[in-house]
Amino acid sequence: MSYQREFSHRLRAGLVGIGSHAYRNILPVMNFLPVQLVAVCNRSNIELAQLTAAQYGCKSYQKPEEMYEKENLDCVFICVSPEAHPSLVIQALQTGLHVWVEKPAAMNSEQILQMIEARQDQVALVGYKKAFMPAVTKSREVIQSEKYGNLESMLAVYPMKMPQNWTEVIQKGIRTDWLNNGCHPLSVMLATGGSVQSVVSVQNETGHGANIIKFKNGAIGTFYLASGPQPIEEYHFYSQKWHLHIDDSSKVTLQRGIPFVYERATSFTAPGDDCGAVVWKVQNCKASLDNQAAFVQGMYQEMIEFCNCILEKRKPDIGSLEFALELTKTAEALAVSNGNEIKL
Repeated sequence: MSYQREFSHRLRAGLVGIGSHAYRNILPVMNFLPVQLVAVCNRSNIELAQLTAAQYGCKSYQKPEEMYEKENLDCVFICVSPEAHPSLVIQALQTGLHVWVEKPAAMNSEQILQMIEARQDQVALVGYKKAFMPAVTKSREVIQSEKYGNLESMLAVYPMKMPQNWTEVIQKGIRTDWLNNGCHPLSVMLATGGSVQSVVSVQNETGHGANIIKFKNGAIGTFYLASGPQPIEEYHFYSQKWHLHIDDSSKVTLQRGIPFVYERATSFTAPGDDCGAVVWKVQNCKASLDNQAAFVQGMYQEMIEFCNCILEKRKPDIGSLEFALELTKTAEALAVSNGNEIKL
């Protein structure tokens, strides 16, 4: 990892949308990216754009097309409401820019298809930060290792409920929590489980319940729509040889099992270090980057992946528009399942 000032080559970047999230998270992360922030754009409040531009020593605009015309940009970061994502992403792609856009990618899968059609050779990445978390990267390392064996099932627990009137939601373009935040656990599940074969969803009258996802590789995933106060977020991944648990994004426990004979076992501390649990967790003893939210929750990782894809002339896997399309189709299928299996 390098600081922005240490990179020998930096991408000329623009930022569309400088609200609270962009100011708290996106702009600070740029300190660690190979980018030069050339301009910011805010369509609803030009004074806010001017204040932010003055702080960061760049130019300000109210119209994206004017920024694209006047500045020689390599890429743009788009951080606005999902209703505006499709038109802004397509506009930037048609201008020839590489595009990073905050999650969710769009209001529905049809809009993502339109983005894919507008993309040519550019890099386009959607900011599904949870799929980029170090904890998820570690889980994927274990899952893909021959040492531990194949993934058989997974469980995601997240505070969420399913909208009951999905047809109206689609027709009227209503933004829901299912759209805004349901993509978080879904992105983790798809990043670790791969392509989806079919889904079934069962909820009670309040919209809470269980989503069952069958992956093409044979693994089964359960996305539990939990009720109750925050914080509720955890992930479990299971194989015959191990169990991996992600707790609150900041702790990973790999259970490797212990030698055990029911009638005669007298100790839980078997000799040696090739069994039992291995734990990785955030260390808060120093003011280092690894324990800051932007790094623990995957925001840095998703944004550096976008930059690296541009510089290395390669396409992203996780977070690509194709990844976003499958995730959104999965979410849409779950929303209309009502206990019936739907094949993707």
